[in-house]
Amino acid sequence: MNPKKYFLTFGLVLSSVVSTYFVTVSTAQQAVAPTVDNDYQIGATLYMQKAAEFRALCFQAFNWGKRTLEDDDKTKKKLPKAQRKLPRAVVVDIDETMLDNSPAQVYGIKNKLPFNIKDWYAWGEMRKAKAIPGAVDFANYAKQMGVRIFYVSNRDDVQLQATIDNLKAVGFPDISAENVLLRQKDANGRYVSTKEPRRLAIAEKYRIVILMGDNLNDLSDVYESKSVADRFAEVEKARALYGNKFIVLPNAMYGEWETAIYRDDKTKVANDVKRLNALELP
Repeated sequence: MNPKKYFLTFGLVLSSVVSTYFVTVSTAQQAVAPTVDNDYQIGATLYMQKAAEFRALCFQAFNWGKRTLEDDDKTKKKLPKAQRKLPRAVVVDIDETMLDNSPAQVYGIKNKLPFNIKDWYAWGEMRKAKAIPGAVDFANYAKQMGVRIFYVSNRDDVQLQATIDNLKAVGFPDISAENVLLRQKDANGRYVSTKEPRRLAIAEKYRIVILMGDNLNDLSDVYESKSVADRFAEVEKARALYGNKFIVLPNAMYGEWETAIYRDDKTKVANDVKRLNALELP
């Protein structure tokens, strides 16, 4: 073979082998999802799935919700005329307030996966979330009393149809694109997590009697992006509202309460160390 042709052929083969190697390695790296140790979530998830106490707390919350609606029905005549004219509404969160997503949490724990949007979307598309104990009964009771229910969630708007289907499947009333309000993107293409604009839009046409959720951010924007101490302080300020206009469902699996712990610790240590450091001794 001509020396020039030999070296040209050799160079092409070598280039092909190198390219194939890097493509294969890159693809393999992308296929391997990052793993995390989620064992600390096992107790909280078991509590939600197996504890009779969890069910009791949920029934307690929804019973208080019914009582609040009954009391409001008796006393609404004392309100200013403008307020009396407004139709009433209840604003509820969806995840871990109306729907139980603990199976998605279990999947992450068993497969050592962090929260990721791909798996979250996949779970939503399955439409298999069950209702939180007492939630459907409360929602139907509110509807019977002529109270409009708004389901305000930080699920992404692309999940709307799957969310509507799931809510209907387990028996929730008053489900439509008009009152299932998911988060949408801003002008920069980023999803907006605060629920305050959606709550204010509802308040323009309705008198909100109850705000219900598993996260304090579901109730007011004053709890957003705050330290643990600041969140405590805000709860103290609003203590008279809890069990009345504000009703909280139990969720120890995840939430802003956990994010606040990580936010408080400015060190570079991992979150598991931050959780350990946050524990208090006498």
